[in-house]
Amino acid sequence: MRAMASRLVSFATLATLAALPALADPMEIEDLANLRQAGNLAVSPDGDTVAYTVSVPRDVVAGEEDGPADSHLWVIRDDAEPVRFTSGHGSVSGVQFSPDGTQIYFRAKREDDEHTALYAIALAGGEAEKVFEFETSLGDYALSPDGATLYFTATEEDDSEDFSGRGFKAWGYEENQRFASIWSVALGEEEAEAEKLYAGGHVSSFELSADGETIVAAVAPSTLIDDFYMQRDLHVINAETGEETAVFDLPGKLGGYEISPDGGQLAFLAGSSINDTSDGVLMVGDIATGDYQQLTPQALQHIQDVDWIADDEILATVHRGVESALVVYDTEGAEQNTLVTSPDIVARSAEASAGSVYYIADSPSHPREVFAAGRRSQARLTDHNAWLADMDLAAQTTFTYEARDGREIEGLLITPDGTAPGGGWPLIMYVHGGPESHESDGWLTAYSKPGQFAAGDGYAVFYPNYRGSTGRGIAFSREHQDNYAEREFNDLVDGVEALAEAGIIDRERVGITGGSYGGYASMWGATALTEHFAAAVAFVGISNQISKVGTGDIPYEMYHVHALKWPWDDNNEHWMELLRRSPVFWAGQSTTPTLILAGEEDTRVNPAQSMELYRSMKVRTDTPVRLVFYPGEGHGNRRAAARFDYAHRLMRWMDTYLGEGATRRDTMPEFDLDLDALLDEEDGKSETDE
Repeated sequence: MRAMASRLVSFATLATLAALPALADPMEIEDLANLRQAGNLAVSPDGDTVAYTVSVPRDVVAGEEDGPADSHLWVIRDDAEPVRFTSGHGSVSGVQFSPDGTQIYFRAKREDDEHTALYAIALAGGEAEKVFEFETSLGDYALSPDGATLYFTATEEDDSEDFSGRGFKAWGYEENQRFASIWSVALGEEEAEAEKLYAGGHVSSFELSADGETIVAAVAPSTLIDDFYMQRDLHVINAETGEETAVFDLPGKLGGYEISPDGGQLAFLAGSSINDTSDGVLMVGDIATGDYQQLTPQALQHIQDVDWIADDEILATVHRGVESALVVYDTEGAEQNTLVTSPDIVARSAEASAGSVYYIADSPSHPREVFAAGRRSQARLTDHNAWLADMDLAAQTTFTYEARDGREIEGLLITPDGTAPGGGWPLIMYVHGGPESHESDGWLTAYSKPGQFAAGDGYAVFYPNYRGSTGRGIAFSREHQDNYAEREFNDLVDGVEALAEAGIIDRERVGITGGSYGGYASMWGATALTEHFAAAVAFVGISNQISKVGTGDIPYEMYHVHALKWPWDDNNEHWMELLRRSPVFWAGQSTTPTLILAGEEDTRVNPAQSMELYRSMKVRTDTPVRLVFYPGEGHGNRRAAARFDYAHRLMRWMDTYLGEGATRRDTMPEFDLDLDALLDEEDGKSETDE
């Protein structure tokens, strides 16, 4: 490793930790089932009522049926206490108010529904009633201003004869695509049938103007995820005739978009070019022509969400470094003001209506909740995680250091309270995916992100926003391009060195983990950078950049915003360069015990990527390596049992190789978890209120 440059380390608050007692009642893995996350915010036309969803994990420890988290509908009226409107297993999504504000609409698949249908529930209360069901599941939807017409996206039913029962199960990869179109139907008419309004491509979402005359739809040329990322444009459509009147021809990725109240302008988030890694630039365009201008391409930030406050004011949820702000822009891109928000939170999305602004936010002390800004006197409106007040949560601080080439890198550090042991705490470094994403100074604990429950076991946990991360402008997010694994992952090692030099961590007890691109970083740390890491846990990671091109579902996204070259470019010279940037190339030198985890149904990073590293390490080294597959899971675990299993395997691996006195790296823990003990230890524990 090259000589390290001097580092700027910002950790003033860490000096106070020595005076604090050790964690008395820390968070544990089993507590993850009690975490609630607010989301899917909708505001009534008068601005006085908020509807939102709360995600509730299944508690397999308590004996609940395995499955993904349930999602319930909650309502807040006039700043009163939140009221739950739905319950039971299943998910509520697509929450919207009726135009007159008396009802709340949502999508759900309930009871005997064959497909996801549209439901409505009166704001006055009562049971939810099915409003409309189609021959396939409903996607995005909108109601006309008079509430008489429903517009929605859906595919047509596959009416071809099914011969699978006779053994004919062959299918064509990326063939037989079924496009989603925009449909319309008259509500309240028993004999009304849905009619196809627009079928100009695969429609993923759309917005209806306030006057009901215009639709703006995000349309891709196919159903492939690569086209969703790289080829979607915004099409302007006459809501009565289905005629396409204009197109916003976008240069790169597309994020959220909103039509102005007067129906004349469109605010949207997109990439500044085909090579921009993300969709964090604010743009405003003319709906009549499709012409637009980029308002914030030079800003050192990433805009997460956008809404209109008035015809000339746009509300943006802005992330700058690890912090956030609710910023009001005019339609020329000038910042008008920044709304006052609750301190120490990270805003994720915001909705404005009739002078009121509500937003979803989290903090180091709680997951996502509902907050109010603007004319509301009460900032925080919900507390779905009140039980956390009884937890002894570990301290979270921002840690800034200087990389070897002088670049300042920022990250978030969670440390156990109390005096660090001699030589520092053992460290688990969590590397985010993308890399076009970033960690903010909010809630950083989940089944694959060990923050609070690892700190409770005596670990420091570090979340670096390495080069390639968003939140610091387009140039910073592109510094990893055409340079897989070098500057970006050197930033990780430099962060470890800075933490060690500051006396915070034990340099000999460092583990690395992450998923997707973070899984790639973990595999790279276990092989090319093996001398720096005593343990690695890699989830759905990339081990071979060559085979990734042929087995993943985003080859063009990889080309345009990551590699900038195909393997066969430069007279075929790039093949070897990609191989050298692959963990399998360095697997033979690995001395880092490596746990590899993957979803069997992953289409983003094919499970073969995990198999390649496993086999390369198994054949070429005596280093402990294990490969665990999760049936039915894809690019990340959705079901409660798989998440529970993952978290325990992650921590057991780290304990084995980073724990106090852990010196042997030639043995592995048993494969099986002691589920009898893990599932029984919570017997009798009272349920947490939702």
